[in-house]
Parts: sequence; structure tokens; C-alpha cells
Amino acid sequence: MSANGIIFTVFTKPWRMPLPELGKYVSELGFDGIEFPLRPGYQVEPEDVAKGLPAAAKQLADFGVKIYSVAGPSDEATIAACAEAGVPIIRVMVSVGDEGYLAAVEKAQREYDALIPLLDKHGVKLGVQNHCHRFVANAIGLRHLMEKYDPKHIAAVWDAAHCALDGELPELAVDILWSHLCMVNLKNGIWQRTNGPEAEVAEWKTYWTSGRQGLASWPKVAGELKKRDFDGIVCLTAEYSDHDSVDRLTAEDIAFAKSLFS
Repeated sequence: MSANGIIFTVFTKPWRMPLPELGKYVSELGFDGIEFPLRPGYQVEPEDVAKGLPAAAKQLADFGVKIYSVAGPSDEATIAACAEAGVPIIRVMVSVGDEGYLAAVEKAQREYDALIPLLDKHGVKLGVQNHCHRFVANAIGLRHLMEKYDPKHIAAVWDAAHCALDGELPELAVDILWSHLCMVNLKNGIWQRTNGPEAEVAEWKTYWTSGRQGLASWPKVAGELKKRDFDGIVCLTAEYSDHDSVDRLTAEDIAFAKSLFS
């Protein structure tokens, strides 16, 4: 943990090595902990969560690494396993299908309403992340989704890059989400054109780049959080379009992030 109380974690999606190797690697990079992908093909799969997640937490603790969040399902078995393993947050997102945003929010709220007793019983919270494209994409969308809930149950995971891709300023996003903010995701991206200027209509894709190079200003993100004395989790998501450079870029980005919050 840094001197100002920031907990730096990394989403370990790029690395499927055995847990002892993962713990050593993450620790040497300089992270306090991780977000664990509780997904098929990883060190613990969803059907093995009851035994696997607490065991994984113990193995990683040998290297001074704590699981601060998981990306996975929000069923009763996962909630209970997170409580046993000491994992405070299950990160989820809300997709928006053909039915539209309002219907997607209503559906998500019905699911959350049913989960509140379990979350309360086990002391675990859902961290809902914004995501561009067909998801609840920005801070104001997240606020509308969760403002009726106690943040000890349903809280916000603010992804600064997805807000930037959606055109939302970091200082406004933090203001909108502050009452429910439990975690900040740091990555960065740009819109990259996929056809030439002679095309009738421009087409674009997202290119995930390093923290210094994208649309989200990490200095402005850190500045706004420091101004408000944020002392929670900052998770680097280790998502880069240049897959062969993940290790190098992650090492560069954690050094950059720490310099901004020092």
C-alpha cells in the first residue's frame, strides 16, 4: 500500500501461470494485490469457487498478495466463497441489449434487489463497472443504476478509459460517482480508424494503449482522486492491443501510476 493509502492491484487476466508463480510475479511488479478472473480456463474456475478461491487466496498471501476483487459470477456460491477468502468486491458490468438502456437497468436492479440479503449476510459488495459500447457506459449511467442502493452492497467501479472513450471528463465522473465509488480501473485507449479517408462513412475501433498515450488523462484522474483524499483500490487492468508487450507495458504503467499518486 502506498503512503497515501492507495491499494494498487492488477487484473491477472493475461497470466494463466500456476498461482505461486503468479504471486511472485505480481509482487515483483510492485502491486499490493490482484483482481482475479474467476472464469473458465483460469487457476480457479467458477464451479470450483467454494474450495478453490479460499485456497488461492492463501497461496497468494505467501507472497504478500491479496485478492481484492474478482471478475466473475454473482451467485450465492461465489458470494460465500469471496467472504471466506476475504475478497470484498465482485466486479460486474451491465450489458444493454436490443431492449435498451432503461430495460437493462430495470433488469439489473431486480437482480441486485434479490442479492442484497446475501451480500449483507456475507459482507461482500458488487462493484459495477462502466464499459463503452453496448453496456452501461458512463458515470451518469452508473449513478442512475445504483443511487438507490447502499454502497456497502452495490458500489461503483469507475473505469476512466471507458468514460474517456465515451466523452466523459474525469473530474465530472468522479463527482457523479463519489458517494458510491469503491474502486478505480486504470487503463487507456484511443479510437483508431479502420478505413481510409476516401470511404463514404468513417469506421473506428478501440485500440488499448499505455497509460501515457490514451484519451484518459491519468494525471487528471489521479489529481481529482487525490483532491478528494481517495484511499481505495486502483486496479490496472493490463489490457493492451499489443498483446506481446503486456509484461513491459504493465511494468511501465504501474511505475507511472505510482508516480502520479505519490
